[in-house]
Amino acid sequence: MAYKLDTGPKELNERTKTFAALQRLLLILSGEKKQLVLAFIIIILNAVATLFAPLLIGHTIDTYIQANLYKGVLICAVILLGLYVITLITGYLQTKLVGTVGQHVLFNLRNNIFNKLQELPIAFFNENKAGDLISRINNDTEKINQFFSQFLVQFIASIVIMTGAAVFLLSVNLPLGSAALAPAIVLLAFSKFITPWVRRLNANALATNGKLSAEIQESLTNFKVIIAFNRRDFFRDRFAEVNHKNYATALKAGLANNLFIPVYGFFAHTGQLIVLVFGIYLISKGSFTLGLLISFLAYINNFYNPLRQLAALWSNFQIALAAWDRISQILVMETNLKKTDEVHQSESKTAIAFENVSFSYEPGKVILNQVSFTLDQGKTYAFVGPTGGGKTTTASLIARLYDPIGGRVLLNGRDIRSYTPATLAEKIGFILQDPFLFTGTIMENILYGNASIAHYSHAQLIELLVQRGLDSLLSRFDKGLDTPVSHSGETMSLGQKQLVAFMRAVLRDPEILILDEATANIDTITEKQLELILERLPGTTTRIIIAHRLSTIENADEIFFVNTTGIIKAGSMENAIHLLMHGVHER
Repeated sequence: MAYKLDTGPKELNERTKTFAALQRLLLILSGEKKQLVLAFIIIILNAVATLFAPLLIGHTIDTYIQANLYKGVLICAVILLGLYVITLITGYLQTKLVGTVGQHVLFNLRNNIFNKLQELPIAFFNENKAGDLISRINNDTEKINQFFSQFLVQFIASIVIMTGAAVFLLSVNLPLGSAALAPAIVLLAFSKFITPWVRRLNANALATNGKLSAEIQESLTNFKVIIAFNRRDFFRDRFAEVNHKNYATALKAGLANNLFIPVYGFFAHTGQLIVLVFGIYLISKGSFTLGLLISFLAYINNFYNPLRQLAALWSNFQIALAAWDRISQILVMETNLKKTDEVHQSESKTAIAFENVSFSYEPGKVILNQVSFTLDQGKTYAFVGPTGGGKTTTASLIARLYDPIGGRVLLNGRDIRSYTPATLAEKIGFILQDPFLFTGTIMENILYGNASIAHYSHAQLIELLVQRGLDSLLSRFDKGLDTPVSHSGETMSLGQKQLVAFMRAVLRDPEILILDEATANIDTITEKQLELILERLPGTTTRIIIAHRLSTIENADEIFFVNTTGIIKAGSMENAIHLLMHGVHER
C-alpha cells in the first residue's frame, strides 16, 4: 500500500472543484450546528439593518427634506442611529460566535490529524518527511482556521447583503437595476475562469512551504553531522534552494490572490457610474426621484463593496481549499496492518513461526523470500548476517511493525494479525539500536507504556528496580530516576539511552524480547550485567538477539544466519563465523 503524500503541484480534477471541495470542507463543521445557526440568525439581523438604512435615507430625502419637514428628518435620524447600533452589536456577536467555531474546528481538526497519524504504520512515516507533516498539522490547519474564524462571517454576510441589495435594485426599477448589475455577470465569468489557476498556485505554495519545513527539520536534526563533516555550505545551499522555491511560489500565489481586488474594484466603479448616468437620465424624464437615486447609489455600494470583499475572501477560500486538500490526504489514509478474525491457536510451545514469509519495502525489491523457521518459548536465539541482509526486517515482522506480502507470522500458534496492537505491545518487547526517549525524566521514560506500573511512586519504582537487579544500571545516572531527558535524549550518550530502553523493556516482562543491536554502544562489563538481568526474566520469555558482536551471541541456544538468500540455521559458533566471513549462496 502506497503511503506517499502529494507534496508537489498537481492538476486539479473534478473532485477538487469548488462546490465539491466546499462540501468536504463543511463536513468538519458538523459538530458546530447550534453555534452556526445562531450566528446565521445574527447575520440576517445585521443584513436587514444594513439594507434598511439606504431605503430610509431615500425616503427621508423625498418625503421630509425636499418638503422642509425637519421634525420628520430628526425622527428618521434617530431611527438610523438605532439601525447603526444594531449593526454594531450584531457585527460583534457574529464575529465572536464564528471565531469560537473556528477555534473549535482548529482544535478538533488537529486532534483528528494527530489521532490518524497514530493509527498509521511505520511505512507511512518512512515515505513522508516529518517537516512536511508538521507543516500540515500547524500551517495548513491554521489556514482553515483563518477562513472560518475571520472570513466565513464576512463571506456569509456579504452574500446576504448582496442578495438583498440586488432584490431591491431590480424591484424598484428593473431597467436601471439590470444595468447596474450587468458588470457582476462579467465578474462571475472572470472568477470562474481564473479560480482553478489561483487554487493551483496556492496548492503549490503550501507544498513548497511544507518542503521548506521538512528541510529545516532535517537540517536541525542532523546538525551534529553537518558540524562533524564541516558541510555547512552544503546544507546552506540546499536551504537557499528550497527557500528560493518557496519565495517564488508564494510570490506567484500572492499576486494571483491579489488580482481579484483591483478587477472587482474596477467593475464596482463601473456599476456606480452606470447608476449615476442612467439615474440622472431617468430623473430628467420625470420617472425617478433624487431620493431613489441616492438610495440606488447606496444599494450599489451595498452590492459591490461586499463583492470586493468577496474578492479578498475568495483568495483566502482558495488557500483554505488547498490546505484542506493536503490535510484530507492524511485523514483518508488507512493502515494496512488490519486485525484479522482468525483466533485459532495451536497447543505447541512455539513462540514464533514464519510460514513461507516474503517481504519487500518496495515493489520488485524482495528482502525475504519464502522464509520459514520456528522459535520455541524460553530459548535465546541470535540472528547474524551482513548489513542489509534482513535481520532488522525479520525482527520488525515479529513485532508486527510491518506485515509480510506473502505467507504469515504466528505468535503462540496464532496468526499475529489476529492480536490487537495493545496485546502485541504487552507480549513483545523491542529494544532498538538507537532508542527514542521522550523529553521528561528517566522515571517517566521507564514507566512509559507500562500500565501495570504506571501508578508507581518514586520509592516503589526504586524498590522494583532493586528486585529486578536493574538498580546497578540506574546508578550510571547522576540523578537516578530524576535525571532529566531533554531534546529526545540528545543530551545523553547512545549507550545511556540504550540502558533506559533496556530497563523500560525488561520491566514489562514480555513473552518475546527483541534486542536489535541493543548493546552495540555499551561496554563489555555493562553487557555482562545485562546478560545476568536477562537470565532473571521468566523462563517462558523468548529472547531474540540481533548483533554483530560475537560475544553477544555466544550463549544463544540457536543461531540463524540471515541474508538476501534466506534464513538458515548456522549451527555452531564456528559455522556462524564462517558464514559471516564468506556468506552463503544456497538456502
